Amino acid sequence: MNAEHRRLRTQVAVIGAGPAGLMLSHLLSLSGIDSVVIDLRERADIETTVRAGILEQGTVDLMTGTGVGERALSEGQRHGGIGIRSRGETRRIDLSGLTGRSVHLYPQHEVLKDLIAARLAAGGDVRFGVSGVSLHDVTTDTPSVRFTDADGTRVELSCAVVAGCDGSRGVSRSAVPESVRTDYFRAYEHGWFGILTEAPPSSDELVYTHSERGFALISSRTPSVQRMYFQCDPTEDAQAWSDDRIWTELRTRVNGNGFELREGPIFQRGVIPMRSRVLAPMGHGRLLLAGDAAHVVPPTGAKGLNLAVADAAVLCQALERLFHRGSADLLADYGRTATDRAWRAQHFSWWMTSMLHTAADGDPFGLRRQLAEIDQVTGSRAGRTFLAEAYTGRPIPVTYPASAIADVITASADRTP
Repeated sequence: MNAEHRRLRTQVAVIGAGPAGLMLSHLLSLSGIDSVVIDLRERADIETTVRAGILEQGTVDLMTGTGVGERALSEGQRHGGIGIRSRGETRRIDLSGLTGRSVHLYPQHEVLKDLIAARLAAGGDVRFGVSGVSLHDVTTDTPSVRFTDADGTRVELSCAVVAGCDGSRGVSRSAVPESVRTDYFRAYEHGWFGILTEAPPSSDELVYTHSERGFALISSRTPSVQRMYFQCDPTEDAQAWSDDRIWTELRTRVNGNGFELREGPIFQRGVIPMRSRVLAPMGHGRLLLAGDAAHVVPPTGAKGLNLAVADAAVLCQALERLFHRGSADLLADYGRTATDRAWRAQHFSWWMTSMLHTAADGDPFGLRRQLAEIDQVTGSRAGRTFLAEAYTGRPIPVTYPASAIADVITASADRTP
């Protein structure tokens, strides 16, 4: 290699500085395992891209127990329930009363800020703004990742394991050959029209609304910034909608019987396509996938970030066994464990989507069936409990009791009824 090239070595090369990659690097550090994280994006882009952030109980427990949850607890909003609104009536699902667990509203970019700060404070190697990423020899015991650093230096990073955490369009997913993978995929007929608005909260908790005109979700980001969505055609041009037209649509779907939206200037709008995807297996040789690189869920169930964090926790335990005990047995089990959890999340997300979103053709039979389902779920303790247990999240599985994070994960599991 010439002077403009550099060889580096680490135990785990982490591609992607999203929830899965940063949490994995953080947990590995606590376990004494070295990693290097790379991402195409600049740090400012990662820390300012506003995305949803409903944190399950297990995610909050893991963050808190590993030293990155202080701001989530102090600045996030603990929610003990959600509202399911239908025919102008809101029915509250008492998450805490039904399960003993809750969720926290804490945006994803704030989680990433906390993880980045923790990694840098611990002297971690996190590289932003890289380019030209490629994977090599992932079916051997000596894989490597090549990339161009932000300063233009070409780097070859040798490692024992590559963790592909770079999303559904990243190089990691495509590095699993089509001949060995099965890509389970579904595209939904509708999308979400999302806005950010400067306004006070319309509700203390999230409100999921079913209406004849389609689904709507009333959420929040901060006390002065609110996030709202309504079901739309996925090809809709968000920029063609005026503020007045947006508010009229939201009012029509949500307002009534004493409930009224708090409105303000809209400063961001966009359309989110809805899709489900699970890739099996979740890896190839010494390349292991986590987060959106392995699975994508529609946003209705608020599972994306939480699945990514759970993947990181399970993968960390497998890597601890590899590096501390010289055994790769949990690496083989990782994909099965993580995929089982992903399919459960897919079911819940699909179920919430199908129950609350109306058909594009206005099918009257389907509409009445949905109303009956909502009545059945919200009117039954068993139905409310099923929804509450799925919404607050399953415990993160413990497969390696000697893990440095086992006590934290076990504490979360112990709270499950």
